[in-house]
Amino acid sequence: MAGAEGAQRNHPCSICMEPMAPAAAHRGGAACAHAFCRACLSGHVRAKLESGGAAGGGVVRCPDASCAAALDPELCRGALPSEVFERWCRALCESLFLGACRTYCPFPDCSEMMVADDDGGEECVTQSECQGCRRLFCARCGVPWHAGVSCEEFARLGEGERAREDLLLVEAAREGNWKRCPRCRFYVEKSSGCLHITCRCGFEFCYGCSKPWALIHDDCPGA
Repeated sequence: MAGAEGAQRNHPCSICMEPMAPAAAHRGGAACAHAFCRACLSGHVRAKLESGGAAGGGVVRCPDASCAAALDPELCRGALPSEVFERWCRALCESLFLGACRTYCPFPDCSEMMVADDDGGEECVTQSECQGCRRLFCARCGVPWHAGVSCEEFARLGEGERAREDLLLVEAAREGNWKRCPRCRFYVEKSSGCLHITCRCGFEFCYGCSKPWALIHDDCPGA
């Protein structure tokens, strides 16, 4: 009897083969008879997630070559660092939406994954609310919500023109019918006079159609 108890106390880890006390042994799955020490089980799960070796979108299998059982995150939880467990759960959740149109909250302190509410029709969902942080964002552009600026206008803006104050300027320009110089992109407002504009950079263009200035341009909508 004493020998049997000693063998139970010295059950080896199925990865490193070091003996483990019963309290230190972690079973990986209900259908798996293998047990692992904390360090080996944690290292195995982390390696599979980091290498992309988790089959089926987050499924981590027993490392024993003779066992194809999937490990259970809840059974393994006690052996895993919190960030590894959370990453594993995220991978499993994402696998449930394979083939679905997914989007992510664009705010760096959130990055919540959501399924885009898009039925494939012509109308694309734009303004959305993150279910995690409750902030508004544009699902089409993948950025914080650009209030007052259409997706098409936003796409034409340069990387340095997309801050909140820049978007307010774009909205004011549209409401005031301001035009941008085709060369330097400086905003110009015409209060009176003809359509011939000479920008501060020296470029001459038509205020009506924004094309380089010419005496005759019959296709100009403002002529």
